[in-house]
Amino acid sequence: MSEPKLRLAELADAQQIARMSRDLVEVGLGWSWTPDRVRRSIQCSDTVVLSAHDDPRMRGFAIMKILEEEAHLDLLAVDPSYRRAGLGRRLVRWLEESCTVAGSSVVYLQVRASNPGARAFYQALGYRCVAHLPRYYQGIEAANRMARDLSAG
Repeated sequence: MSEPKLRLAELADAQQIARMSRDLVEVGLGWSWTPDRVRRSIQCSDTVVLSAHDDPRMRGFAIMKILEEEAHLDLLAVDPSYRRAGLGRRLVRWLEESCTVAGSSVVYLQVRASNPGARAFYQALGYRCVAHLPRYYQGIEAANRMARDLSAG
């Protein structure tokens, strides 16, 4: 298995990102990260959409909104066959470096409370739970809000 290359997503990637979101992240929920929503994110000046490609296939992606002092990791997915190989970590670290350059010092994200694997992944990257959000996902499922202070190193 070769190491996927990271690059900024292009409009042509929107369909594949949306499909991966639907199939890997939004399982059991309504499809909210549609191709149109992903395209708008790619075109938005305060949002970075990063993709990982092992040509010709996309193996992962991440979407982060970078604001003045904080950032929000809105979505992250890695192809199951590429999990536990460091790709998710590479995507997150690339985006965190972008945040630091942009002046954002804290990254927030929401993760399903029922997903211990994802929570452990983010904890291993230095994120900590800062809030529990009942019925966060479409009124169906709870989330944990997690945060990482980038200024702490």
